[in-house]
Amino acid sequence: MTHATQRLKVALVYLDGQGVPGWVPESLEREGIELTIGECATRAELAQHGGDADVVWLFGGGRVLNGNLDAIPRCWAILRTGSGTDNVPVEDATGRGIVVANTPAAHSDAVADHVIGLMFAVVRRIAALDRAVRAGRWDQVSGEPLNSIQGRTLGLVGFGHIARELARKLSGFAMKVLAYDPYVDAETMAAHAVEPVELATLLPRSDFVSLHCPLTPRTKSLIGEKELRSMKSTAVLINTSRGPVVDERALQRALAEGWIAAAGLDVIYEEPPAPDHPFFQFENVVLTPHSAGISAGGLELRWRLSIETLVALAGRRWPPSCVNPDVQPRQSLSA
Repeated sequence: MTHATQRLKVALVYLDGQGVPGWVPESLEREGIELTIGECATRAELAQHGGDADVVWLFGGGRVLNGNLDAIPRCWAILRTGSGTDNVPVEDATGRGIVVANTPAAHSDAVADHVIGLMFAVVRRIAALDRAVRAGRWDQVSGEPLNSIQGRTLGLVGFGHIARELARKLSGFAMKVLAYDPYVDAETMAAHAVEPVELATLLPRSDFVSLHCPLTPRTKSLIGEKELRSMKSTAVLINTSRGPVVDERALQRALAEGWIAAAGLDVIYEEPPAPDHPFFQFENVVLTPHSAGISAGGLELRWRLSIETLVALAGRRWPPSCVNPDVQPRQSLSA
């Protein structure tokens, strides 16, 4: 490890189609941080643009870093604006002493709202009823709700920023909240009035199962046939994390054969879906286009939280949100 005091050099290598607001480089310049901006789609572009950077910054889901960390030999930190880090080779970065930071707080409020919206849309059949009314069918009987939310049990798979905000927002519905997260201690869950349980316990007890885990080799197809069969036949699955966390073929069978009652999905395996995607045939599925994290003012918040992270790194401090806190960083970082 080294104690670096030189000016922090940051290479922004992916913009997710966004323009950089003028105040962003101005704010970083005032903090003594050097920023270079260049969209990188290839290894050669990454090496040219980020080869001498201390921090490589992805504003969104670009995958140029996969298999290419050796092209940025000076890098000791990666910033991924957003929450999911399935586009960042976290394990490889950890082995190289590279700190991986993200900004989950930029989306927690919006995603929590979206989960609640999906819950109501599914159990109150809102999307199906809207389509029926527009088609000239005024049928109140067939629109009977699948379930209620008041007093039911919510199971959270993953207990990070979003899940905690969701539990807080749903507290007014007197829901019993369970959570499974092998990386969060029982004391933290208890502080949020949440009962820690294993996944095998959570699934059969929950009326609503909401997924909030990152996509990793461990969580890919975490919810498969065995897990879906263990759920209540009246249960609803909500996924706003990543599509591959769920085995889609198993979910299609679960919906068709009544293993569970319904699903609300903001993410699926392949996005956007093909016109003949099997989910389109199910009236008990509500789909949205990976939009849960979008909110009024959310884009500016993403930039501001990114700047806060970069300022922390420039001061040789741990970032507000570190994906790999067990890393042995190349730089000495203070709390």
